[in-house]
Amino acid sequence: MKSVSNDSIDGITERRLLQSVVGVARHVYAAAASSVFMVDRDTGELTFAAVAGTGQQGLVGMRFPAGTGIAGWVASSCQTLIADDVSRTDRFARDAAASTGFLPSSIMAAPLLVDGECIGVLEVLDRGATGTDGSGRDLDDLEMLDLLAVQAALGLALLRRRQVNRVVPPIGSLVERLSDYAAMDSTDPLAVALLGVSLDLLERAAPES
Repeated sequence: MKSVSNDSIDGITERRLLQSVVGVARHVYAAAASSVFMVDRDTGELTFAAVAGTGQQGLVGMRFPAGTGIAGWVASSCQTLIADDVSRTDRFARDAAASTGFLPSSIMAAPLLVDGECIGVLEVLDRGATGTDGSGRDLDDLEMLDLLAVQAALGLALLRRRQVNRVVPPIGSLVERLSDYAAMDSTDPLAVALLGVSLDLLERAAPES
């Protein structure tokens, strides 16, 4: 029987974690698509690591130069950004977007931060109505995107620490932190979805018994 290395298992788990994040992000925003780019630590290049929705077939593994588009700006600035009309911002890389086969009208993007370093970018493309309007909607949407990015980054950090040390730190405090986020409004289905995927990420990242 062919053995499977721990590195291979961890790689598969990381992809599953990221796929769960983009799936939840697309669902909660009723978006056309959602994706995660990982940032190459040495070159700054952006690589599609997970995609849900329009264009999800064949994009994983596609690479872009450092600083490309809105994702590149978010990665370098470590700031969340919303562009309700990408044609109005020079941060949008139309040619790069066209190469994916999908040109969005709007993009939200948040950095995945670990110890102050951006290791990836979570994007939501062409989000739908979320029940609020105007600037209040933008603030609510960005806050939720930040929280999704936080739980994704925490899950990745746990996995990568296990890859190095084969152990992970106690996850109780992380679960408590994420539970507090979701408890901002326990009746909000988006908060419930956030907590559910957060706990799933942490459970997957925990060491095997």
